[in-house]
Amino acid sequence: MDAKLKEQVRERAGRRCEYCRLRMEDEIDAPFHIEHIIARQHRGVSAEENLALACMSCNLHKGTNLVSLDPDTNLPVRLFDPRKDAWDEHFRRSGAHILGITDIGRTTAWLLQFNSDLNLLQRQAILEKHPLD
Repeated sequence: MDAKLKEQVRERAGRRCEYCRLRMEDEIDAPFHIEHIIARQHRGVSAEENLALACMSCNLHKGTNLVSLDPDTNLPVRLFDPRKDAWDEHFRRSGAHILGITDIGRTTAWLLQFNSDLNLLQRQAILEKHPLD
């Protein structure tokens, strides 16, 4: 993956994680990743339409998963796809919490641990600096 493609992905994402919406400028401890939405091991390609900007936490929790079990129904559900899905249709912010409002949103929020203690502390600190974020 060349530098130009990486920069195109960052720019398209507005320099935010396309899963939890963390801004690159607010993450000083861990680099952001250009992640394959469909992992290469599942025949995903390194093309712009299959790439997303992800914070380290979201990328490591997502791994190569394409689906997981909905925490409410225990049924398999595909994960949020930043190229096909609109974030606001699947998630809602409530203070520092990110709530899944669809099966895709719930499953993704649970698997990627959007509301872990560490992520909530980080998001709360960011909201104190940027109340409208």
